[in-house]
Amino acid sequence: MEMHLQEKHAMLNDLTSAFKEVPGIAAIVLGGSHAAGYANEQSDLDIGLYYFEKTPFDIERIRDIANRFSKDGLPLVTGYYEWGPWVNGGAWIHTAIGKVDFIYRNIDQVQQTITDALNGSWHHHFDQQPPYGFRSVIYLGETQVCKPLFDPVNVIQQLKAQVTPYPAKLKATILSDCLWLSEFTFMQCYAFANVADTYNTLGCFTRIAHYLTHALFAINEAYPLGDKRAMQHIAAFKQAPLHMTTRLNNILGHAGTQAHELIASTDLLKTIWQEIVALTEGRYQPRFQPGTV
Repeated sequence: MEMHLQEKHAMLNDLTSAFKEVPGIAAIVLGGSHAAGYANEQSDLDIGLYYFEKTPFDIERIRDIANRFSKDGLPLVTGYYEWGPWVNGGAWIHTAIGKVDFIYRNIDQVQQTITDALNGSWHHHFDQQPPYGFRSVIYLGETQVCKPLFDPVNVIQQLKAQVTPYPAKLKATILSDCLWLSEFTFMQCYAFANVADTYNTLGCFTRIAHYLTHALFAINEAYPLGDKRAMQHIAAFKQAPLHMTTRLNNILGHAGTQAHELIASTDLLKTIWQEIVALTEGRYQPRFQPGTV
């Protein structure tokens, strides 16, 4: 294990040295699980390549580096924004030490996203990636945990300084959005459950679970890095319903198909929502009163 980590560290140094020579790369960071501190021997190396919108780097230079370090076929290297508006490009390569990902990041877009968050605004792009899409707060999480490898003009440090402490306006927006949208979805969910419409009832369940996940991250003033380890983080939060992840797994895994089963499962999920609302200590208020929607 230790030897493998040393090999990854050597690969990281070699890649960083290569990227430093590419005009337009303003900063290089280590991201993902290695930066966040929960990597294992199988974890990919995630390398963030930051650029200013007006002076982007040449993709062919990135392709040359990917080809040089690839040991298993031609690597996948994309242009800008080929993967979507948020995961805005990069490369997947298989190297001598395992899988390495290059991830492009537009500094101007990251800065605008942080500015929006400070003003209480966040964004969601459902089709960006499974299962729940991309929430813009992930940029703030990436910024907070990433480890600068090359930052000659301190752009990464300047971004980092803006994401701590957790923005109060962002917290208020996320709690209002997620807890109200959960409440609204429950209204539809009971209607589906009453007629044993499993497809739509379970769709409501996962939608609500997604909202509640982001509400809990906001309550605990933590930024998510994605959906992959969200339940592990929630299990460690100081403020969360007791046995939240176990209860949620049981609801999603044993929802039933009959109307009475689906209604009972909806009731259990609503209990979790009520417990999360209680954690806001009165800060959450529904947008509409019962009977108006």
